Amino acid sequence: MAKSPASDKTHSAADNAAVPAPTHQIWLAGLGAMAKAQEQGSKAIEALVNDGLAFQRKSQAEAQQRLHEATERLTHLASDFGQQTTVRVDRLEHLFEDRVAKALQRLGMPTLYDLQALTERVAQLEAQLAKATAAPKAASKTTVQPKAKSNAKTATKTATKASSARRKA
Repeated sequence: MAKSPASDKTHSAADNAAVPAPTHQIWLAGLGAMAKAQEQGSKAIEALVNDGLAFQRKSQAEAQQRLHEATERLTHLASDFGQQTTVRVDRLEHLFEDRVAKALQRLGMPTLYDLQALTERVAQLEAQLAKATAAPKAASKTTVQPKAKSNAKTATKTATKASSARRKA
């Protein structure tokens, strides 16, 4: 059973013709699948890019909304803190003023009220002095001067006594 070389060639040519057809079809099917994958892949990539852009816009809008809310909260807290601080500073200022006034009173320093009362009293005495000096000038010039001096001395003593009485009180 010797094979002839011619029968080997025909049999191998038939085998070659039969084998390449399914392999070739598989090859072509693979290329077709790759082409479809590329086509669908670019469509899928475009869809993913569009979805990503939409998500990014949504995320940015949400972030801006939260930032706005946080800013409002912080502004409200800052204004409340500022008001509380102002109230506390005012209280501290009044406390300080009261303590300084008490210390000055203990040292015998006149208050603003004392100085105003003394100023009013001096004005009254000056008016009385002016009236007293105007009336005797008409009568004589010599009697006016001693009387004016005694009125001035009396006014000074009265103002000093009033100031001392207020300090003690």
